[in-house]
Amino acid sequence: MSDSLREKGIEMFNTVYCGDLPQPPPPGQDKFFDFMLEGVFGKLWADSTLSMRDRRLVLLGAIAAQGEDMTWTIQARSAMKRGELNQQELEEIIIFLTQYVGYPRASKMRMALMGLLAQQAQQKST
Repeated sequence: MSDSLREKGIEMFNTVYCGDLPQPPPPGQDKFFDFMLEGVFGKLWADSTLSMRDRRLVLLGAIAAQGEDMTWTIQARSAMKRGELNQQELEEIIIFLTQYVGYPRASKMRMALMGLLAQQAQQKST
């Protein structure tokens, strides 16, 4: 395990998720996290071939295709927080996806977005 690759992975993990997710366990404690930090975040997300917004768009589509509304919400929240996508763009992505992932899955993502927007509105009012 490369310490520098792990450090790069942790930095990218925090950037991608705006520091909103719990910090990963120490090195060697959880092989799943070690692999994810080095491979997914230290290499894939850190590569400059695609912008972070481009990666996020691809990922939102892939997640929607699997019907994973919880993961979709995490990605959408981070995209909004980072200024990569706004509410109107996320709504359009969902409409577009109805033709590719099916209406039931896209509807599930729409409900996730509606919940996220309600949560954000409530946080702003408090």
